[in-house]
Amino acid sequence: MTNLEPYTPGPAYGAHVHKDGEKWTLILVRELRHAPDKVWQALTDPAQLRQWAPFDADGNLGKAGATVNLTTVGAPTPRVSETTVTRADPPHALEYSWGGFDMRWQLEPLGGGTRLTLWTNIGHRFIAMGAAGWHICFDVMDRLLSGTPLGRMVGPDAIKFGGWQQLNAEYAQQFGIESPNWPPKAPQ
Repeated sequence: MTNLEPYTPGPAYGAHVHKDGEKWTLILVRELRHAPDKVWQALTDPAQLRQWAPFDADGNLGKAGATVNLTTVGAPTPRVSETTVTRADPPHALEYSWGGFDMRWQLEPLGGGTRLTLWTNIGHRFIAMGAAGWHICFDVMDRLLSGTPLGRMVGPDAIKFGGWQQLNAEYAQQFGIESPNWPPKAPQ
């Protein structure tokens, strides 16, 4: 993480949830000022992922059939998940799983920029937290691609950040779920 002073996230937006039986899917949409080719590189190149994503990749995610280890950043114990890229259609669609969660990315040209959509399955009690975390990750990626990097803000660093806590509460309200008590308050 680098300098957080110039960054304050905007309000919660561009997210919704879909329930199919017991499976919950978080869907996030962002309009970025960058061309799909540039966004594709940020989604697939390990060097760029290390600057914004909540995981490190030991290989490029840009080729269907590629096997890559994804390591969660900021977890008390590193969690390494081996994944196989199931779909890579540059610069339009990317699919793989991360720690048992399906990740599907769609990139659509939008003027000179990109409409980026992420679908990921997620546990119900983590929906607002996940939306808040991805919101910040997308902001960090956007700044990285603009040449004004903020530095990665994920895991415990993000949770301690007041902007994440505000987003967490706003997304919980938007989704009509109980606002999670996170981080838990210390016993008195």
